[in-house]
Amino acid sequence: MEPDSLQTEVILTHPRESLGKVQLDWTPQPGNYLDFEGKTYAVLERRHQYQLKAGRYRLHNIAIYVQSAKRPSEKSFVAGRWVVGDATCCYNAHSEIIRCAVNPDGPCESCRFYEKLEATS
Repeated sequence: MEPDSLQTEVILTHPRESLGKVQLDWTPQPGNYLDFEGKTYAVLERRHQYQLKAGRYRLHNIAIYVQSAKRPSEKSFVAGRWVVGDATCCYNAHSEIIRCAVNPDGPCESCRFYEKLEATS
């Protein structure tokens, strides 16, 4: 079985339950969003299981752990990856999953806590 043809099990983290299996044509990384059965989920973790066959380890199972989430409308590109919210704010978490501590639901545009990140040299 080729890695591309493996089904990926989608597991909800809280309460822990399997939502089912899905065939994906991309590799979900933590911080990505997945639409599954009409709902949107944030990918928190990806796990692989391998099986020893004929003296070689082969990818046997892929599972992704998700939580229910809304797709963020605001994203910034920082250090080669997309983060949620306005990365020019000093409170931004620079995370693919969490915007910030003071206004986690956003939006950044009209946030009263916004403070421009000072450049470090």
